[in-house]
Amino acid sequence: MSLSRRTNLSSTSGYDAYKSNEITTVSQGKLIVMLYEGAIRFLSIAKENIESPKKYDLVNTNILKTQEIISELMSSLNMDNGGKIAEDLLSLYVYFKKRLLEANMKKDKEILDEVIKHFIDLKNAWEEIEKSSSNTTPIVTAPKLGGGLSISG
Repeated sequence: MSLSRRTNLSSTSGYDAYKSNEITTVSQGKLIVMLYEGAIRFLSIAKENIESPKKYDLVNTNILKTQEIISELMSSLNMDNGGKIAEDLLSLYVYFKKRLLEANMKKDKEILDEVIKHFIDLKNAWEEIEKSSSNTTPIVTAPKLGGGLSISG
């Protein structure tokens, strides 16, 4: 193995450790925002490539990554104590998964735009919640980010 290859591996593992530490030490609200940011990023990549049949595998991969994020968001909902907000978020997430399946099958850019807009709105709302957070009953529990889910790409 060449020195440059070892250097790249070393810096990559250092970055991975940093990102892992960042994720495990942030608040629940910030983690939700990070998941939304990942979903927006993946859907944007899919959208940029959706008009090129040669890049449909890239479109599919990024839509699937977003669906994994949505599954993580769904599993983090506190359905016992979250009340109507948790129920509404669950309904939204189910809707997003359905729309993304449709977008992936039809290679429909407009559906991706719709879901991206919703994620941006949700991200902005969670950022506001995070700014004004106080001791309230959480509507989500911290996602565990298991099963190989990565929000870094």
